[in-house]
Amino acid sequence: MSDEEMGKGSKEFNKETDLQPVISVQDGVVEEHQDGHFHRSFSPRQVHIISLGSNIGSGIFIGSGAALAAGGPGNIVIAYALVCSCVWAVLQTLAEMTIAFPVSGNYIDFADRWVDPALAFGAGVAEWLGWTAIVGSEAAFFHILVSYWAGESFPAAASLSIFTLATLLIFIMPNKIFAWFETFASLIKIIVFALLLLLSLAIVCGAGPQGYVHDGDFWRDLPVFKNGFSGFANAALLATWAVGDQIFIGVMGGEAQNPRFSMGRATNLVPYRVGFIYMACIIFITVLVPSNDDRLLGGSGVTASPFVVAIQDVGIPVVSSVVNAGIMCGILAIAAESIYLSSRVLRTMAHQRLIPGWVAQIDSKGRPRRCLYITCGMAVIFTYMNLSAGGTIALNWLIQITAASFFINWIVVAFTSWRFHKAVQAQQDPLFQQLYHWKTTAWPIPPGWLMLICIILLISCFAVGIKAPGDELADFTAYNFFEYTLGVWIIIGLTVGYKIAFRTPFRSPLTADLKTGRNILSIEDIKQLDSYYAQPTWRRALSYITS
Repeated sequence: MSDEEMGKGSKEFNKETDLQPVISVQDGVVEEHQDGHFHRSFSPRQVHIISLGSNIGSGIFIGSGAALAAGGPGNIVIAYALVCSCVWAVLQTLAEMTIAFPVSGNYIDFADRWVDPALAFGAGVAEWLGWTAIVGSEAAFFHILVSYWAGESFPAAASLSIFTLATLLIFIMPNKIFAWFETFASLIKIIVFALLLLLSLAIVCGAGPQGYVHDGDFWRDLPVFKNGFSGFANAALLATWAVGDQIFIGVMGGEAQNPRFSMGRATNLVPYRVGFIYMACIIFITVLVPSNDDRLLGGSGVTASPFVVAIQDVGIPVVSSVVNAGIMCGILAIAAESIYLSSRVLRTMAHQRLIPGWVAQIDSKGRPRRCLYITCGMAVIFTYMNLSAGGTIALNWLIQITAASFFINWIVVAFTSWRFHKAVQAQQDPLFQQLYHWKTTAWPIPPGWLMLICIILLISCFAVGIKAPGDELADFTAYNFFEYTLGVWIIIGLTVGYKIAFRTPFRSPLTADLKTGRNILSIEDIKQLDSYYAQPTWRRALSYITS
């Protein structure tokens, strides 16, 4: 099939204004267009390190304690195991499309070209709003962590200003500075995490002045499945917030040098590392900390972390400050990731003219400047909302929108993958016969599994909204219901409203766009892949551990 035949879609393309096939070279560009072009600023090693540490932060350090208190050890282990399996499923599903079409803001673009522009709009606004709101919630955590050292005498406005300045300064600099900052911050988070794992193992074995051997007595003596399904549902939603939606890795892969190599390796590597780290931590937490410990719910900042609770119980000094510093570093990195991802999602929507096109302009350094201005402006508003009387309440609602947007957009990714395969099949496109093509392992199992778990998460969202853990069914309130389900209604409302207002077409597999932004391996890319696959299998496998 010719390039022209493959490029036929539901709209006419203009060589002067539309995206052209991607040339993936060192210091190259992601896409050429009248709106400007992104630069490929992430090396393969940076992609691997950042993708591993990208979602390690306050969610697992502190949020896991609330999940344990509400659900008990059995529910939290099952909840985190299911959500961690989604990391494998979403990366397998997303990588296939990203490697073939490495455009920044990728899954929004994919939903537009292979499903429906209305779905792309709804998912895009929810993703942008959810990730931008994360900046405000991380700012609140940052102040709490500063107060752990400075006490209540340190003004909140000062700590929020320090947080805002540190986060926004990164985006004044070229993208390569952001890449190195995220790499460095991820390394710190990984090191702190590893130290916590080793320390947890030592405490299990009886380390510490007041230490004793932990033999699973909290599993025996306390309820394993606390609060029934409501406890599981709450733990599952908190696990989704802690682990994150992994869309950041796909967006970053779209701006990587040689997406076929970088994104492919990250997809194979990250799920196993994330699964091991998270599940090891969760198991240690359930062994070391009782689910009825009041500190899990009543503590402030780092003192609410189950790791710190376990450390304090055995009388080990100093470590709490190390953990505090590590979490602060993680919070700054996640805030920067949130602005990065949100600006790319907003730019993709503008580039596709789902919102006004003037927003899409990219400067000479490869930054979507106007999208950064808008995103940073909203992030600053969310940050300083923490100073208002009702700010915390508003941010709690925005966090629930974020959690809902994660698993709803997983559904979008899974459905888009199915439509993508339909288009490739209908057009008899030779995409999966090309040199070094990358295909989802055992498709359609990953998107099918992702869809199944997301349905469970959707049910969990409504279950907690109807009956919060520990409450009676008679305690139902509209306030609680909409706090947990508002994100779902926003995505549905935006999608349906856009569909009705603009009468957008549902893309046909026969005419869906399989040409715009398509990856064409350069000579450098092929040489790198040739060199990698020329190695023995054992050496390639070892590189997943050492790289």
